[in-house]
Amino acid sequence: MKLFLKLLFSFIFVWMVFATVRSSMQVSLWDSWRGYSANPWAVATLYDAYAGFITFFMWVVYKEGSVGGRILWFLLIMCLGNIAMSAYVLRELFRLPSAEPVESILWRRA
Repeated sequence: MKLFLKLLFSFIFVWMVFATVRSSMQVSLWDSWRGYSANPWAVATLYDAYAGFITFFMWVVYKEGSVGGRILWFLLIMCLGNIAMSAYVLRELFRLPSAEPVESILWRRA
């Protein structure tokens, strides 16, 4: 299961970086905002994404012990979205000792 999760979140990380770079090379985020903000479904999707980012960040708050770490991950998640979120999960997976079950990734370390 650990290997599957590492592969899954690596794929998400690489795919999102690729999609972001590719989109950025075609049109600037700032230039596309006017048309994007005029589409109600696009705005609803953006609200949905940020609600998910905040939900994920609550887990990060639980996991991270330092205020500095929490602030850093908040900024990364709010600015990079799923790129930062997949990086966080990968970091936690690679920190997990081989003897521990994958479920222990969910809990705070002692």
